[in-house]
Amino acid sequence: MSHEKTAIKTTYFSILSNASLAIIKWIAGYFGNSYALIADAIESTTDIFSSILVLVGIKYSSRPPDKNHPYGHGRIEPLVTFAVVGSLIVSAGIIARQAIINIQTPHDLPRAYTLLILAGIIIWKEISYRLVIKKSLETKSSSLKADAWHHRSDAITSVAAFIGISIALIFGKGFESADDWAALFASLFILYNCYLIFRPALGEVMDEHTHDDIISIIREISKKTEGVLDTEKCLIRKTGMKYHVDLHITVDGEISVKDGHSISHILKDKLQTEMPEISNILIHVEPNK
Repeated sequence: MSHEKTAIKTTYFSILSNASLAIIKWIAGYFGNSYALIADAIESTTDIFSSILVLVGIKYSSRPPDKNHPYGHGRIEPLVTFAVVGSLIVSAGIIARQAIINIQTPHDLPRAYTLLILAGIIIWKEISYRLVIKKSLETKSSSLKADAWHHRSDAITSVAAFIGISIALIFGKGFESADDWAALFASLFILYNCYLIFRPALGEVMDEHTHDDIISIIREISKKTEGVLDTEKCLIRKTGMKYHVDLHITVDGEISVKDGHSISHILKDKLQTEMPEISNILIHVEPNK
């Protein structure tokens, strides 16, 4: 299965998971008198739209290069990641605002059964995070990584809600707002995760050098190719789930231009066969001295 198909299939999983859990959280939070659980439901609801946005971005990024986009459409991925981060910031703000209001407003204790619901949610969300983050590493997708962190953020807010409700139920009257404080803490954690998601996506847009592992593999393959004496410059830029490579190789200065050109094509085919994540590679041939 291609990286694009894997990413799309994983995003569908996220959408269905978030939709199901959002419904459960809204119902349990409303009838269980827990704003921490409702705050959790708000985040899961925004996660649905974020996952849909990720899905659209991945499908668009998989389009082949065209006249107006000779390097493909992969840069839509970090842009989608920025949008996902924006939705997380908005949801964190909504949660924090309502938590502060609830802290100042007297209300009843949450229901004990909400703890059982939260325990199940925490387990499922952590499983979801591990599954999606694994697929994001396989596909090198920044937007899928952001989607994975949505699951982890959801798990953390659920843990905070679980702790807050437990405190409220254990200590009783006077601690009704414990789950509201938990919701406030969760919103701050979401903001911290926003930075963790945003930073690598920004590096991708700015062509930040973070690909030493890939460069090492390229050099190793190149040196094993007949006719290639050594490698010099190797520059990489990431666009979506694909990489574009500029590589300088050294060949025997006594061979013909035609032979040098042939060596570069053999190497290009070999690299793209062994490293299918490379979309395009430009090889510059230099004579040895």
